[in-house]
Amino acid sequence: MPWPVLVFDIESIPDIAGLRALRGAPSDLPDDQVYAAWKAEREAEGRSDFMPLHLQRILVISCVFRNAEGLRVHSFVDRDGKSEGKVVQTFFNAIEKHVPQLVSWNGGGFDLPVLHYRGLVHGVVADRYWCLGEEGGSGDREFKYNNYISRYHMRHLDLMDLLAMYQPKNNAPLDAMAKLCGFPGKLGMDGSKVYEAFLAGQTEEIRRYCETDVMNTYLVYCRFQKMRGGFTEAEYEQEVGFVRSTLGELAPNEPHWQEYLAAWA
Repeated sequence: MPWPVLVFDIESIPDIAGLRALRGAPSDLPDDQVYAAWKAEREAEGRSDFMPLHLQRILVISCVFRNAEGLRVHSFVDRDGKSEGKVVQTFFNAIEKHVPQLVSWNGGGFDLPVLHYRGLVHGVVADRYWCLGEEGGSGDREFKYNNYISRYHMRHLDLMDLLAMYQPKNNAPLDAMAKLCGFPGKLGMDGSKVYEAFLAGQTEEIRRYCETDVMNTYLVYCRFQKMRGGFTEAEYEQEVGFVRSTLGELAPNEPHWQEYLAAWA
């Protein structure tokens, strides 16, 4: 299997400051009223109240990083409400440093576009990520044939998109596929509850939820590697056992991994 691999997932909340600016809302109008007015308008128009991607503020980026040295789970978190740009920059810095295969579940449909928009807002630099191997460019020519941007390349593998044969009508939810493969699936909350949890001051709970979700993605990726011949049966079982033992080491200090392992039993 190609290493290094960086599996990622983001959790985002409505960008109320951005919404306020675009709507020209009065500065003395509370955030909840700005948001409520927007939702009421959408409902009156018969439109979804799901916030457009350019108005999704990134709160957490969780990663499973696997290379020859081991497996790490790490999250970049905007804990002070002012560090979104730093969080996004740090994620792209990791790509610059390791040039991993990126793996996601619906990353092409949600996570990466949000990262693009928020990176643009904050002036983030991500030259390796955007490298397309152009003639006369400063990037790696190999990226012309395998880059992070092109949908059908493997440097970013959107598992959901690939397994659905790039047909949105065939998409399956990660929670269902993880459970069908014998993994724990979602624990604690789902994406629709993230903003509510944020308003309740539960940023750490959101971080833990995001980490279990990205671990589900990594495990499904391992199953996919076995299916495509990237792992033999023995190598797959060894990797899954390695994941269990790694989480067992993390569990004493992180209750969500205790819960995850119990659900996996």
